[in-house]
Amino acid sequence: MTHIRSHILAALAVAGIFVTAPAFAQSSTCQEGQKILQERQSLIQQVNKLTNGGKNKKLDPREACTIFSKLVTNGTAGEKWMTANKDWCQVPDQLVQSFSEDHKRSQQFKGQACGAAAKMAEMEKRAKQQAQQGGGAGGKMGGGLTGTLSIPKGAL
Repeated sequence: MTHIRSHILAALAVAGIFVTAPAFAQSSTCQEGQKILQERQSLIQQVNKLTNGGKNKKLDPREACTIFSKLVTNGTAGEKWMTANKDWCQVPDQLVQSFSEDHKRSQQFKGQACGAAAKMAEMEKRAKQQAQQGGGAGGKMGGGLTGTLSIPKGAL
């Protein structure tokens, strides 16, 4: 996770360079790109909060799926915008390449997070079904604390 953050932060640093470019400030089309990058920066901050700055090894896959889904949507819009406006808005090639690489990593993380979230949802669904059916496996000691055990009578 730290790896993606360093690349994204580098991309945002490069983005800061072209944010101040004269053509960028003059064109409403170029300002659209600035909005996309600001939204992306906000989403990255959400990812950082979710991971507690890289210190939290356990993530809630549902939260991660939601944030990475938004990040992927933002990345798709950003790539489309950069392709269409690269020359007009003086977007450096390094930023386009870095942004594209980060977008691919975001797609991978989204796939992993959403896959884990789907598995969690399925497990929770099964657990609820088993709870509704009286604990699932019945029989002697099979139902957890509700099972019965008969003690043999006679001399041991």
